[in-house]
Amino acid sequence: MSALSILDVQAIRAAPLSREPYLHTLGSNVLNREAIDEIRRDFPEIGKPGYLTVDEVSLKGRFKALIDELESDEFSRILGEKFGIDLVGCPRLTTIMKRSQLKYGAIHTDGPSKVLTLLVYMNDAWDAPAAGRLRVLYDGKNFEPFAVEVPPTMGTMFAFLRADNSWHGHEPFEGERRVVQVAWLKDASELERKRKRNRTAQFLKGIFGR
Repeated sequence: MSALSILDVQAIRAAPLSREPYLHTLGSNVLNREAIDEIRRDFPEIGKPGYLTVDEVSLKGRFKALIDELESDEFSRILGEKFGIDLVGCPRLTTIMKRSQLKYGAIHTDGPSKVLTLLVYMNDAWDAPAAGRLRVLYDGKNFEPFAVEVPPTMGTMFAFLRADNSWHGHEPFEGERRVVQVAWLKDASELERKRKRNRTAQFLKGIFGR
């Protein structure tokens, strides 16, 4: 029996795995419905835009329990089985975003230090027809055509195996865009480097307000 109580293991396992243009999965309702109100209530009060590491914010209640599940070896096993790789031995970097700026979402592949990236969205609704909706892309220049568009709504999960062609991004959006990102990294030195870089970036935002 699974020890995970907030993540819906069946929904995660049922999410289809696609191989074009790179290995990725898109799932819905991966958060158990009875936990959603408490997750919404306990989502951190973050004033800064951008991603913050979990040690930069105050975690509490059911939201903290969700982070614990996302960072657990059991979840790494489940996701690793889905992608056919061992994730349990990989260090994990978890970051949280509440506010997006227009400069976010540029098309990129993620760096080679990452093995796999997972995004879990937590917005009650999403009215913007295109802005802020992550797209699985075919190249590093164009938002169209796209293979998949991810609605950033409550309980939507998107994960992909990092590759030289794992292009993704979203059209500019400014406002509240709640998402948790977990990155499985190749080694622990990369984990500390990324944490340090993220802290420095947030420090500079505090000084320059951008």
